[in-house]
Amino acid sequence: MEVDVAVLGGGPAGYTAAIRAAQLGARAACIEKEDALGGTCVRVGCIPTKAWVQSAHALHAAREINQKLGVVTADPQLDFGAANEWKTGVVKQMTGGVASLFKANGVEWVRGTGAFTGANAIAVEGGEDVSFTSAIVATGSFPIRPPIPGLDSPRCVDSTGLLAQTEVPRRLVVLGGGIIGCEFASIFQRFGSEVTIVEMLDSLIPQEDEDATKELAKAFKRRDIALHLGKQCTKVEDSGSALTVHFGEGESVEADLMLVSVGRAPLVEGIGLEAAGVEFDVKAGIGTDDARRTNVPHIYAAGDVAGYWQLAHTGFREGEVAAENACGHDAAVGDPAVPRPIYTDPEIAGVGLTEAQAREQHGESVAVGRFPWVANARAVMSGEAQGWVKTIHETTYGELLGVVIVGPHATDLIEAAVVAIDAESTIETIADGMAAHPTFGEGLKIAGQVALERAIDLPPRRKATA
Repeated sequence: MEVDVAVLGGGPAGYTAAIRAAQLGARAACIEKEDALGGTCVRVGCIPTKAWVQSAHALHAAREINQKLGVVTADPQLDFGAANEWKTGVVKQMTGGVASLFKANGVEWVRGTGAFTGANAIAVEGGEDVSFTSAIVATGSFPIRPPIPGLDSPRCVDSTGLLAQTEVPRRLVVLGGGIIGCEFASIFQRFGSEVTIVEMLDSLIPQEDEDATKELAKAFKRRDIALHLGKQCTKVEDSGSALTVHFGEGESVEADLMLVSVGRAPLVEGIGLEAAGVEFDVKAGIGTDDARRTNVPHIYAAGDVAGYWQLAHTGFREGEVAAENACGHDAAVGDPAVPRPIYTDPEIAGVGLTEAQAREQHGESVAVGRFPWVANARAVMSGEAQGWVKTIHETTYGELLGVVIVGPHATDLIEAAVVAIDAESTIETIADGMAAHPTFGEGLKIAGQVALERAIDLPPRRKATA
């Protein structure tokens, strides 16, 4: 098969790149070895995980929130089989949607395992070989498994293995307190598991704003999720019926299942990059410029394999940019405002700089405003008023540098802040904007007012005295 643009990988970056190339008039083919399109995100990542998040939230609402609102249900229980059917149905609808989009745009789906055999050819095991004018590598990433004795036990699973469970484990240990680990810990505590997190660093989700990570730790402790921070896992023993997880200085915990979620690495080996002349690093991925062009001018890389971010939504944008350049246009990813959604309970979302990053770059010329949901009418009437909205800006010109949200609908609300930062908005623009009332959307506006020390809905902040 001869095409203008060949895309290796059918995940968020890959299927987006193939569709965008077809939109621009190119004959495009996407080589994908799995039996469904969508990559890790749609098949065994973002989508099924968040389907479980919805099940967990519905269970929490039925047990703890709805009664506050006057809706009483008798002894709500989790039907894990039904939750799994729901998850599977959502995945099937989303993967089928990608396949339909391929058909509608004239993208050829080449089913099989692909590997470069040269700078202009991909051999496909189980499918037709592809020759191309330009190519886009979008093979994604895979879960890392650290060299810890005993971690090869079948009771030690990655996120894909956890999503395949047919029973809720009574005791779950999560190795890694990053985004994936915390999301699954939050889900399975709601599902009824006794959850323990072992994290070698001193905080959960250490890359996020410190105030947000502290808020999440407090929430998890209230929910009886055991946190062992600053502790390294040293050994795992499988008795045949359970696990003993050893960590720290002689500490241990018993578990029925262990989730290993210590990060992901770019999938660069075994895909023939050497034959194509593409330079790569097994840890950092494929090196590209802002156009996502590799050292081979007609070969591009996008998504996790390119090593910039490990987020589906950044993969979408990188796939678009790579396709446009592969079709002869001039596009660049640039430095966009990238949202950081975390689907724990409470939800966390951030964009732009954290407070620590802002102070590192701007010194004393940084101010923050924080508005608690307990002072927001919509949050109070919803029965979920934990958390806050926080704005971070520099005081010389008033430019908004970052926003962090903890609490209900944080992952949806952050989009307004993404647009504001991309537009280089000032804190005055945030504070003076008109927000519908009563809504969660008022939180960002009032946080801006707090930063300017003119909030109407909160008492004035007390001045520090000498």
